[in-house]
Amino acid sequence: MKPFECLYVPFGVPTFHLESAQKAYEDSISLLKSVDETITVSNEMLLSIETLLKYIDGKNPDLVILQNVTFANSAYATEVLKRISAPVLLWTLREPVIDGGRLRLNSLTGAFSAGYAYKAMRKDKIFYIYGSPSDDSVQNRLKKIIHAAKLKHEMKNANLLMVGHTPQGFGFGRALDLEMASTFGVNLLAIESRELTKIAQEMKIEDAKNEENEIGRRMVGLENTATKNRVDFVKLYKAYQDYIDKNQIKAIASRCWPDFFTDYGTPVCSVLAMLNDQNVAAACEADAYGALSMYIGQQLSKSPTYLGDPVSIDEKENTITFWHCGTAACGLARKDTGAAVGVHPNRKIGPTMEFGLKECKEATIFRIGRKPDGTFRFLILDGRVLDKPQQFLGTSVVVEVEPKVNPLITNMVQDGWEPHFVVVYGDIKEELEILAQLFACEVVKYEGEERWKKERI
Repeated sequence: MKPFECLYVPFGVPTFHLESAQKAYEDSISLLKSVDETITVSNEMLLSIETLLKYIDGKNPDLVILQNVTFANSAYATEVLKRISAPVLLWTLREPVIDGGRLRLNSLTGAFSAGYAYKAMRKDKIFYIYGSPSDDSVQNRLKKIIHAAKLKHEMKNANLLMVGHTPQGFGFGRALDLEMASTFGVNLLAIESRELTKIAQEMKIEDAKNEENEIGRRMVGLENTATKNRVDFVKLYKAYQDYIDKNQIKAIASRCWPDFFTDYGTPVCSVLAMLNDQNVAAACEADAYGALSMYIGQQLSKSPTYLGDPVSIDEKENTITFWHCGTAACGLARKDTGAAVGVHPNRKIGPTMEFGLKECKEATIFRIGRKPDGTFRFLILDGRVLDKPQQFLGTSVVVEVEPKVNPLITNMVQDGWEPHFVVVYGDIKEELEILAQLFACEVVKYEGEERWKKERI
């Protein structure tokens, strides 16, 4: 796959104040290069249709940044849109001087011309920024749009592995390979869980010494697990890791119960925890879109994410507790306990992870949901992870939310959201909205007691 390419297209006309335009053009390039050195920039301002066409000829970028360095009529944007199908960010420059004298750039009027052309020629929505290269808001927004566009490009080469099938009644986690590819560009691979357990059963523990040492550095109290289960866990982890490495897997959605308890005799929970800790997004109960949500959250936050069921709310603290049997990344454990190990709360077989998650002042609750009509939507909620101990056997996290929690839960249930949600350690709300726009997915937020939706584009 070709590397990500972002193309900067600065156009205008020579009848405005070219000294001001030149400075804005040079400052814009400096900013763009500070964000991503690989961004393609022109050697000069494109002040005629002829120079514009020569510059864009043969280029096939993944993102286009159109900038009115001065006013230009809609013919300039039209020529770009005719030849390049990539998403477009339109950047309008702030007028440099307001002194009762000459209008130096008139970039804003040019933006209206470009926006008019875009609306007439495209069905999707244009990205837009207003301001000078020195504006903090411009710098932040620019970085987030480029970051999200780069992630979308990388997802075309991402493999998501389904290990087994969802249990009966858990159909919300199932995914079709063509749906996954056509909407998100991700390759959906599949393997039966018995294929991996067979590899683990035939493996000698001596062949997994590196994995055993790595597990020992990350987990607390594994020595208390029955010897057979401890050995089988290490071998199973190596079987998963080897398959992931060989097939360049970025995320997995793994079946867990009942097979790993009844057929293999050792849960897969801690295997998934180890993978999450090493930035391989790993969801349990074969939840494919849960795994994809984890992967996106992980890539945008540069931190492991947590997939959990909403199991409890506290109206006084305005919190939701998310829980699961024991698959949380070791690095998300509270410092006072570390990544403690125990047994599964129902099956009483170990090892599984047993801890409360660490606090985080800025967190995001996220889920890619599949609607009954086959389209997709992004749930995006602002949150704060509180400093709370383990709430139930397994792993748990208590998240304070902004809307009133009881009506929030009512709306989410009535709107038919899946019962798995991702808690992201970081504020990535804006990047997620950008990504939703790139994928033409609906954005759903909840504010107060009301739903807030951005229509699918």
